Amino acid sequence: MLRFFAARRAVPGLSINRSSVRHQATHAPLFDKILIANRGEIACRVMRTAKRLGIKSVAVFSDADRNSMHVQMADEAYNIGPAASAESYLRMDKILNIAKISQSKAIHPGYGFLSENAGFAEAVAASGLSFIGPPAQSIVDMGSKSASKYIMQAANVPVVPGYHGENQSPAFLKNEASAMGYPVLIKAIKGGGGKGMRIVQSADEFDLMLESAKREAIKSFGDDKVLIEKYITRPRHVEVQVFADKLGNAVYLFERDCSVQRRHQKILEEAPAPGLTAELRASLGEKAVAAAKAVNYVGAGTVEFILDTDTNQFYFMEMNTRLQVEHPITEMITGTDLVEWQLRVAAGHSLPLDQASLRINGHAFEARIYAENPDKNFMPDTGRLVHLRTPNATNDVRIETGVRQGDEVSVHYDPMISKLVVHAEDRTEALRVLRKSLGEFEVVGPNTNIEFLKKLASHPSFISADVETGFIKRHEADLFPPKQATDPLVFAQAALFLAGVEKKKLADLAASLSAEPQSPWSSLSGLRLNSTSTREYAFLESRDSKDPVKVSVEFLASGEFQVQVKDHAGVVHKIGNAELSAAQESADPSLLVARIGGRFIQSRVVHSASDDAMHVFFDGTKHVVYVPIPAYRAVASDAGHGSVLTPMPCKISQVLVKAGDEVKAGQPLVILEAMKMEHVIKSPRDAVVERVLFNAGDLVGDGKRLLTFVE
Repeated sequence: MLRFFAARRAVPGLSINRSSVRHQATHAPLFDKILIANRGEIACRVMRTAKRLGIKSVAVFSDADRNSMHVQMADEAYNIGPAASAESYLRMDKILNIAKISQSKAIHPGYGFLSENAGFAEAVAASGLSFIGPPAQSIVDMGSKSASKYIMQAANVPVVPGYHGENQSPAFLKNEASAMGYPVLIKAIKGGGGKGMRIVQSADEFDLMLESAKREAIKSFGDDKVLIEKYITRPRHVEVQVFADKLGNAVYLFERDCSVQRRHQKILEEAPAPGLTAELRASLGEKAVAAAKAVNYVGAGTVEFILDTDTNQFYFMEMNTRLQVEHPITEMITGTDLVEWQLRVAAGHSLPLDQASLRINGHAFEARIYAENPDKNFMPDTGRLVHLRTPNATNDVRIETGVRQGDEVSVHYDPMISKLVVHAEDRTEALRVLRKSLGEFEVVGPNTNIEFLKKLASHPSFISADVETGFIKRHEADLFPPKQATDPLVFAQAALFLAGVEKKKLADLAASLSAEPQSPWSSLSGLRLNSTSTREYAFLESRDSKDPVKVSVEFLASGEFQVQVKDHAGVVHKIGNAELSAAQESADPSLLVARIGGRFIQSRVVHSASDDAMHVFFDGTKHVVYVPIPAYRAVASDAGHGSVLTPMPCKISQVLVKAGDEVKAGQPLVILEAMKMEHVIKSPRDAVVERVLFNAGDLVGDGKRLLTFVE
């Protein structure tokens, strides 16, 4: 058994509304100790509130998470098995055994993993522990997207037209889709997070999309049943936070707009939803409470609606029977701590506030910082967080994370690095704070979506709140513009950073030589420490660039540098004199403090040797330039010519071609599974398959050849 202790502190950014909090002397005491059956950011989030309330927390961790933040924060932590979720975080028996060993009184499931597993909730209750979540039957009722629709109709909650029945024959489902008219949406009945969901535009692609949705559903939820719904072409995703206690009280804590999504997963949420009338807001809230009461709900839940932007009609979509990833923005606008509410309700307390006491205060945004590559269809990425700096946390800026610099973003789990949560008096000001804070986020290692989020938050249509779930597709040209030429000043900073490192090394060497005058090295005549000399640095704008950008840095006797940049077109940009500040000698080796051509600059430069990249964080933007690869390495890196490579570490789910097959550009070749999602690898061109190098079920590393083409 491993034990760790952490200092108690409040959750940053929470300003809890105490004015109308109900306190009753007859309340049962809160739990002494809880087990958190989760990992990463949500485990850390729950622990912070538990510590503030004087509740001890017990963590569980897989082999891959042995040194994770949530393990270090917990009062006690126990290993539950290998990295694979099926052998660790999804093992009910192990988790219940650890709860017994640790003498925990309750289990908090977080979100994901077992959080919406009715069998787990039932097993927790059967073992004599409290489940910090809804009753098992509520999870069952709302866990089936088809059954829940019938319950909602009975409760007079509007639902989207579609087929929610038991007949799962592909031919029957296809006929139903044709009857309601394309486009349609295929959804796993137990789905969530975009898994097991496919938009089908025509009958021609229905069969392939159905097979893919069913495969993903069985892997994610253990059930491949689906429903078919009419797809509303310009919908907003508006969800309502509800809370109910064991005494029959239920309230709504207003709504969140989660319309901006990629791969059916949210990346930028806000509360309250912009542009709603008071009547529409109240109607949404009342229907959400009706939905919760229809299944005798207890605890935190989210009722998700589709809001038709053309008619302002809303339809029940599903209920998430757990705390949502985006719950902090609700906390920010209501002055509540929803985890504290969960703990109190689970202990038998009444709701801390009634509906009349709840008010909206200001506006909040949450941006999810993911390890992914937006330029490659948001393909998840993995790797070590070589460099990680976040904005400073304040009452209006929260950083929710479960990782630190040096940690690994693993293929085994969700690739979210952090959540940035901001609050201000109105939407315009909150959006300004969001953009500023995104500019202060720095990540080196895996690719991230930070620069993409900045474009989203700066887009005129987003600023004007003209949002719907197709926002990214509709504004694709604006959000994915052609790459612009890198500012010569960025190359100058990269070169000055390297020059500063070299100057310091020479100074250290000179100091050591003066201390040993008899050393044969003291007669070196080539060292120019107090005279002029010139050093040329070469960089590439991208890994595919052929012509380097050359930066000439002249070391002047005065200690300054003369800098000029010659771009790949041969144009010379005279940057002028530059001087490194004494602050350059600070404890932060990545900090560049300099006067360059009359401008004072403070930036951060991180040299990532693993990918020969220089990451320059300057004026709120990350710029990446590359050091040319030596010839002997370039030959080795060209080994994948005429082949298809894995975009990340993954498992081969299905191989769709064999040697000798003729394939067309865009034709699916291999289906991969990584980070709980399926990814289809398509042919980059018309070709003939020469060799297939892996079989279904194989585990494959990043950048490995999957198959080769005849050249």
